[in-house]
Amino acid sequence: MQLAFVLYPGMTALDAIGPYEVLRAMPDAELRFVAGMPGPVVTDSRVLALNATHTYADTPAPDLVLVPGGSTGTQAAMADQELLDWLRAVHPATTWTTSVCSGALILAAAGLLQGLPATTHWIAQSALGHFGAISQPDKRIVQAGKIATAAGVSAGIDLALWLVGQIHGPQEAERIQLEIEYDPQPPYDTGHPSKATDSMLEQVRAKLMAAAAAGT
Repeated sequence: MQLAFVLYPGMTALDAIGPYEVLRAMPDAELRFVAGMPGPVVTDSRVLALNATHTYADTPAPDLVLVPGGSTGTQAAMADQELLDWLRAVHPATTWTTSVCSGALILAAAGLLQGLPATTHWIAQSALGHFGAISQPDKRIVQAGKIATAAGVSAGIDLALWLVGQIHGPQEAERIQLEIEYDPQPPYDTGHPSKATDSMLEQVRAKLMAAAAAGT
């Protein structure tokens, strides 16, 4: 099964690497990191780079596509016609077309979420409606046919395990979960806006909006 993880400048590394660590453990997984050209792609930290192994042109028929989000790169990716054209071209033949975090906005910009339920990072939920998607802010994973979208950043790991269960069954998903010892026990419980104080919510909202506006 050919798995294509999209890379673009300013993406968030964990959006791709979290699912990658899960999905690479599937039997017969052929992994590709795809971009407009091969080579290093600098993530939103401006320190870490991921390596694109294949171009879009090299990858005309992936079985699974995963589009990550990015605190600074999503808007540019939403306007990247090469990427959007590739998504439109490969989607009809994929088994799964998926996104993590604000990667859902890239799928939406390609016209793939029109009239469909979807989720994304909490700060970007309202933007989904501008592209004709139906925001599901209280869901961590949303399936609409063969499209599956995940909420912010860490939700990509949950999405990947869910995909393994869909593709190979629950036992394989449980095997991988145990193999990577994915047993979340966070020391704090503020991982969703519904659990945060108003002051914390506004603090984080302001920081994320400023980073997106500055592109840093």
